[in-house]
Amino acid sequence: MHMTSSHFDLPADLPADLRVLLLPGWQDSGPGHWQAHWAARPGFARVEQDDWLWPRRGDWMAQLDAALLADARPALLVAHSLGCQLVAAWADHSRHVARVRGALLVAPPDTERVDMPPQLHNWRPMRRPRLPFPSIAVVSSDDPYCTPERAAGLCADWGAERIDAGPRGHLNADSGLGDWPEGLALLQRLLGAP
Repeated sequence: MHMTSSHFDLPADLPADLRVLLLPGWQDSGPGHWQAHWAARPGFARVEQDDWLWPRRGDWMAQLDAALLADARPALLVAHSLGCQLVAAWADHSRHVARVRGALLVAPPDTERVDMPPQLHNWRPMRRPRLPFPSIAVVSSDDPYCTPERAAGLCADWGAERIDAGPRGHLNADSGLGDWPEGLALLQRLLGAP
């Protein structure tokens, strides 16, 4: 399925009983990134990590657990890049998965590639069990960090609906997505997921 432009937007305020946690990837999401735009929306919050440059999988998982436990409301997870691998590893380990209503996984990287930088070596092997909540994964046909074939395999293993965004690079600030209304429309779809 290909993504098409959409004028649909989330309401200004999320339902009071729900929040959105933004999970940036390696080196964080800069000011031009769609996650930075979304972080300014009511009900949206970034999960901060102690070390964006040398990410340790266990430390990042602990931060996600802490963010979920800090508020009784359930959450939607919105992950970019290494944040997608965080969701998979966390869901395979945490006892708090019931607090998550769904996940939007954008541009999951293949951390098992031979050309991955040494900072990401402790993200091997990738965690691939089926996610225990609804998920949508958005992948690009020319993502420099994951081939379409590997992305399809990850999505199948995770049980995530795969959306083909076309040739959009790593779906980051360099992709020119701005506020990324298509992504917001997918988040709205997750809101209605059973």
